[in-house]
Amino acid sequence: MGLKRRRLAAVVVSTVAALGLVGCGGGTADEIDYAVDGALVTYNTNSVAGAASGGAQAFARVLSGFGYHGPDGQVVADHDFGSIAVVGRAPLVLDYTIADNAVYSDGKPITCDDMVLTWAAQSGRFPQFDAASRAGYIDIATIDCQPGQKKARVSFAIDRPFADYGQLFTATALMPSHVIADELGLGEGGVTRALQASDLPVIDRIAAVWNTGWNLEPGVDVARFPSSGPYKIDSVRDDGAVVLVANDRWWGTRAITPRITVFQRGLYVQDRVNDGTFDVVDVATGSSGTLTTPDNYERTDSPSTGIEQMIFAPQGAVSQTPERRALALCTPRDVIARNAEVPVSNARLNPVNEDTLALTENVPAAGEFMTSNPVAAREALAGRPLTVRIGYQTPNARLAATVGAIAKACEPAGITVTDASSDVAGPQALRDGQIDVLIASTGGATGSGSSGSSVVDAYTLFAGNGDNLSRYANGQIDGIISALAVTSDPKEQARLYGEGAPILWADMPTLPLYRQQRTLMVSTNVEAVSSNPTRWGAGWNMDRWQKNS
Repeated sequence: MGLKRRRLAAVVVSTVAALGLVGCGGGTADEIDYAVDGALVTYNTNSVAGAASGGAQAFARVLSGFGYHGPDGQVVADHDFGSIAVVGRAPLVLDYTIADNAVYSDGKPITCDDMVLTWAAQSGRFPQFDAASRAGYIDIATIDCQPGQKKARVSFAIDRPFADYGQLFTATALMPSHVIADELGLGEGGVTRALQASDLPVIDRIAAVWNTGWNLEPGVDVARFPSSGPYKIDSVRDDGAVVLVANDRWWGTRAITPRITVFQRGLYVQDRVNDGTFDVVDVATGSSGTLTTPDNYERTDSPSTGIEQMIFAPQGAVSQTPERRALALCTPRDVIARNAEVPVSNARLNPVNEDTLALTENVPAAGEFMTSNPVAAREALAGRPLTVRIGYQTPNARLAATVGAIAKACEPAGITVTDASSDVAGPQALRDGQIDVLIASTGGATGSGSSGSSVVDAYTLFAGNGDNLSRYANGQIDGIISALAVTSDPKEQARLYGEGAPILWADMPTLPLYRQQRTLMVSTNVEAVSSNPTRWGAGWNMDRWQKNS
């Protein structure tokens, strides 16, 4: 099957499957091996570490929700899980109904309690939660939920009708609140009652479990990781790979392939492709070197909606604007993008729709930082020497070359750049001051990192947002992002993007490099696999993948 036909088949089969009309078919192999380019560190992809990991690619069909992200990054309603009805526009009021037969793999019902936990963790009301993003959830005024029930009314603040509300409560967003209740001895509905009552001592305990209680390690008790989708976790291997098996309590159309093993990033991608042990490979282009495509594989390279960028630490050598601007001035963005065989990107507030509205971010100030200018960089530092540690998650051949290019270009400016990469370089390393700059995609991700929504992704620059890794705070930018969140008019959006761009080029919280490209390699005997530009990647419909035996 050709790649375009395979993609079309994936869309058609997945859509029909959502209606419960597709059977399992015959001649299907029992297992598919799937390689992603992020680490698999936690089941909770809503935490700062989880959002930057490969978890969304792995668990898109393990933790389901009211929608999922289709092959173009669009949100598709998941009618197996439930339904959403708009009952008011001013203010925006939504009624959510979870399917009567929706149940976790441990037999516990999926209820509105899980929605309350998701909202509380990501609304910013309780900073104890190490949530990656507040986008949308910050605008919710109340969730009316009777513990244990299947219905919830979500009311937004009177002037905050979040335009992309379909991005909320989607696949991987809803975590099983009953696991926390059981662990803390709170009883049925205890999590919801504590959150509704703002019982801070109890909420501290709830947040501690939410933050780290679902960390993935070899030998974990999988009973603490119940599934709400077609697959469930069977085990975590010693090499960190996560083994998924069909969820026998899934109430929708059964997964076609009984077992999928998800492998986290590693050095062995080409070898595993050559010997045919990886059936599906979904990685950032160039991260595993120059991959050659054997005759029995099909490959596609396509743009993601994530922006590869330099994210500056809130402390240390480049914590101040002059040092950031100096490093940016000598960074050869044109060379870096050319090596990646893509255009330079100037997108910060509108990364998803860069070809249209984000043209307003191509302001004159951006041109100053297109090519390396060591003279200007030296002047910005007034001759002061500067040493900068740039990190990225290894192995990544492309980013290793990027750091090398920056080091060479900045040396004449008196700026010493050292490669501080490691297999754990990520948001936490930046927070802890182990590195001065993190090169990664949106939110510090190794993969795309993008939600598929420019509004949601813009919150990486909103003060106090978890994935605002540079701890950038500018009231004007916060106001622009807040306005974008409730704006649907393209002309007003363009005006807001144009207003924010010069501010961000002056303050330099991040330096965008290029749109991260994705490489999808699929064995020719595997069907219904298609790329996806968001952080959920090719895993968005893994329950429809079929390997011919």
